[in-house]
Amino acid sequence: MKLGAHVSIAGGIDKAVDRAKDLETNAFQIFAKNPRGWKGKTLKEEEVELFKTKVKDEMFEAVVVHVNYLINLATPKDELYQKSKDALKDDIKRADCLNADYLVLHPGNHTGSGIEAGINRINQALKEVIAEANPKVKLLLENVAGAGTEIGANIEELFKMRVGIQSGKVGVCLDTCHAFAAGYDLSEKEGLIKLLNEIDETFGIDNLEVIHTNDSKGELGNNTDRHYHIGQGKIGVDGFKRLVNHSNLHDKVFIIETPIDENGNDEFNLKQIENLVE
Repeated sequence: MKLGAHVSIAGGIDKAVDRAKDLETNAFQIFAKNPRGWKGKTLKEEEVELFKTKVKDEMFEAVVVHVNYLINLATPKDELYQKSKDALKDDIKRADCLNADYLVLHPGNHTGSGIEAGINRINQALKEVIAEANPKVKLLLENVAGAGTEIGANIEELFKMRVGIQSGKVGVCLDTCHAFAAGYDLSEKEGLIKLLNEIDETFGIDNLEVIHTNDSKGELGNNTDRHYHIGQGKIGVDGFKRLVNHSNLHDKVFIIETPIDENGNDEFNLKQIENLVE
């Protein structure tokens, strides 16, 4: 099983590998720059080489990079649209520099222009960015909770964003909390089957690469993005047991993005998942 957590790059990007090693995982996710800023510090060649050496020496099986939170490829505002495309190209460059396997992207918010208009903007942006950046890293569209004008709460919307793009360039990152918030009942067997069938019938299950493995503090279908500790939220232990043992998911990368508070931390949540694997 490929399992890890989102870890900090504070103190240098290579320090993320040390933090992942301390968690005794074989995969991890990072931001390659400040997630709340348009421009990040230039990655120094020596820290990049050290990062790659540590990843190789510790035999990590998957490195995932998450793009920053400001990118909105669905926006009708041209200035923000261009800044978002430029920021995505920068994240691609960073991910490729680090030899990352996957780059996870939140699709964006249409902010009133409508779902179809937003999807068209995302699709056009992805085509432009891929043509210009020619990424080695595989881009993954992440499903969202569906709050406000977010696009991508269901698999059909995500798939429309990839129309006309080579399947090997763009795949899926499934966030379990977001899916539950969007109405996919992952606490029940039928809900998991429905979701995986939708992915298989559109992207193909082979293009589901990463699973953000988070319980949900919010109720089913309430469109709120409230990650919670594995087994302590509304998805529950049985839901995650079915997920991690599903025959079609054995080769996927499971990444936790759970809280660190009095109820648990990364070590706790990783152990929760490990204990569910049969």
